[in-house]
Amino acid sequence: MESGLVASHRIRLPYVAAPAHLLRRRGVAVSVATPALRLPRHLPTPTPLRLPRHVPTPTALPLRPCLPPLRAASSASASAPEPAASSGKFLGVETRTLKKIVPLGLMFFCILFNYTVLRDTKDVLVVTAKGSSAEIIPFLKTWVNLPMAIGFMLLYTKLADVLSKEALFYTVIFPFIAFFGAFGYLLYPMRDAIHPTALADRLLAALGPSFLGPVAILRVWSFCLFYVMAELWGSVVISVLFWGFANQITTVEEAKEFYPLFGLGANVALIFSGRTVKYFSNMRQNLGPGVDGWAISLKGMMSIVVLLGFVIAGIYWGVNKFVIDKSAAPIVKRKKKEKPKLSMGESLKVLVSSRYVRDLATLVVAYGISINLVEVTWKSKLKAQYPSPNEYSSFMGDFSTATGIATFTMMLLGRVILRKFGWGVAATITPAVLLLTGVGFFSLILFGGPLTPLMTQFGMTPLLAAVYVGAMQNIFSKSAKYSLFDPCKEMAYIPLEEDMKVKGKAAIDVVCNPLGKSGGALIQQFMILSFGSLANSTPYLGGILLVIVLAWLGAVRSLDSQFSPLAKQELEREKMKAKAVETTARVVGSGNGSLQETLASESSANGAAIKQSQEPESTTPEKSGQQSQ
Repeated sequence: MESGLVASHRIRLPYVAAPAHLLRRRGVAVSVATPALRLPRHLPTPTPLRLPRHVPTPTALPLRPCLPPLRAASSASASAPEPAASSGKFLGVETRTLKKIVPLGLMFFCILFNYTVLRDTKDVLVVTAKGSSAEIIPFLKTWVNLPMAIGFMLLYTKLADVLSKEALFYTVIFPFIAFFGAFGYLLYPMRDAIHPTALADRLLAALGPSFLGPVAILRVWSFCLFYVMAELWGSVVISVLFWGFANQITTVEEAKEFYPLFGLGANVALIFSGRTVKYFSNMRQNLGPGVDGWAISLKGMMSIVVLLGFVIAGIYWGVNKFVIDKSAAPIVKRKKKEKPKLSMGESLKVLVSSRYVRDLATLVVAYGISINLVEVTWKSKLKAQYPSPNEYSSFMGDFSTATGIATFTMMLLGRVILRKFGWGVAATITPAVLLLTGVGFFSLILFGGPLTPLMTQFGMTPLLAAVYVGAMQNIFSKSAKYSLFDPCKEMAYIPLEEDMKVKGKAAIDVVCNPLGKSGGALIQQFMILSFGSLANSTPYLGGILLVIVLAWLGAVRSLDSQFSPLAKQELEREKMKAKAVETTARVVGSGNGSLQETLASESSANGAAIKQSQEPESTTPEKSGQQSQ
């Protein structure tokens, strides 16, 4: 079809040949002499257009760069790399995610398995050692464990600036593995040669029995070193190495979905490790007389710790080698939230200024002190009931298994309790459990004599009953902490204003957490040095525990009276926001509907116009063909 000025005036422009060098660029074989265009005979010869003399003769325009042919373009697009297809799914989870989560879960299981074995073993070593007792624990936590933890973290920060992440992981975990292996096969068998027993006896005679705990640190220094390394395994390998690696390779969506399962898996590891400790502790029954059964049990448990330590390192290497694609992984720079670094004075001002924050701080401090007051006293009675290391370790294995089962159950019930009974009831359960079991535990210790005839009817002594009640107190208090206390504490921050929320949490982290952890140990040290022994200070520790737990319950009641109205206001604000978003969505939806109707009507009108414009085009060639005939 002809159009424009040329069609109206039947103008035929002369053929102008393109330069040969331009056609070569297009990859076309051309000859210099190009034949002229010949028309059929029945058509008249077109007369050339004669332009006025003052108009210059048009020159040939340069050609555009050649576009690739259609067939070549299609082949090029077919050969281009396609984006990676989404990985398949297994049990509703992408296989790419499972390749990360399954090794992380196995790694977490091995780390916590080792931690439970080490935690039970460290108590057996320092409590049942000759010339030592449970009185060593408060001094050991304050004057040995805390300084070494601070020194280790300073060294870790220096190494983090020099080494890569993988090298840093291996540099930290391999010394732990080497130490625990060396302790089981070298340090413990050589304990009589490396412990300064004579020097410790002279110091104790000069200082008096009140200093049994500090002198015992020197007497059994290798056991104390094991105690500190076991504590550092929990704080360094779990908190720093594992969670740092998990946060590095998982996304936020994966973390929300699978991190709670890690918490449940931790309790499963607790159950299995407790059974393992129980098995190795009972090996003494199958050995002959004169054989150090605890040394053999220790070698077996440390062998498992070393083996699982290499498994942890192997999983870490395999995930970095085969799962993480470092070349394709995008580098995401996450902005760190600016947390206010409050000094001690500023933290105290924040605590004093707000009643809400004061009550929340009381919860944190009271829990830390209460746990330490009961736990050390309970371990002293546990040694009196089970003086042998194997018997003590066997009981601790049962204790770890029971703790894992109770915590697993409470974590499942915690959501139900919070949802059905509310924040106040959930927050009251932990101090109530501590109060009831604490009163029963100290009553059996202080008033065990009159209760002896009653206990014998059940086949128990007051000491054994106190050990069982103390075990129940530790089991239920720890399970309630993980399932109820920690969630309630974090929920209490939600209704606060943003400024007070940030400053209050910072103040509690600076003042209350260290005070709660070390407060119990400091109180026990003062009591032991003042009254001569832990047994003499037991009545006073029971009275202090009663006062602290009652203050805790009062703080819970006060905080609940403030939290509930604030939570209702927060809920109303969330409902208002949801209504506003819903209203906006409706307005936008109605606007989009009218717009879609307008676009549909316009498209139908355009379609009719196109059909009308296509009809003459289809008939024009036919008419021109009939005229030519």
